[in-house]
Amino acid sequence: QVQLVESGGGLVQPGGSLRLSCAASGSIFSTNGMGWYRQAPGKRREVVARFISNGNIHYSNSAKGRFTISRDNAKNTVYLQMSSLKTEDTAVYYCNHFQNKIDYWGQGTQVTVSS
Repeated sequence: QVQLVESGGGLVQPGGSLRLSCAASGSIFSTNGMGWYRQAPGKRREVVARFISNGNIHYSNSAKGRFTISRDNAKNTVYLQMSSLKTEDTAVYYCNHFQNKIDYWGQGTQVTVSS
């Protein structure tokens, strides 16, 4: 089993920054396959950024240039540094880990961008 715990969400003004953290525990083989998704009210859950094979990174178009995903393998922790935040970034952000054909999800952390 894998457990994912997110932290770092909150209220921020447009143009501001936040850093989300996702600590993974349990039977983690690698932080490859870990990433961040988000779901805004009334919308489908969508990928924001994630590690893919061989350490490459996929960013959504909305995240490119503003968000950076990183990781600390020793801590099995993945981060999402978000900058130049916009009101449309408001959503619940979820940590995800795909391993052995199973999707694991954290409980989510709310990010609200508002003046």
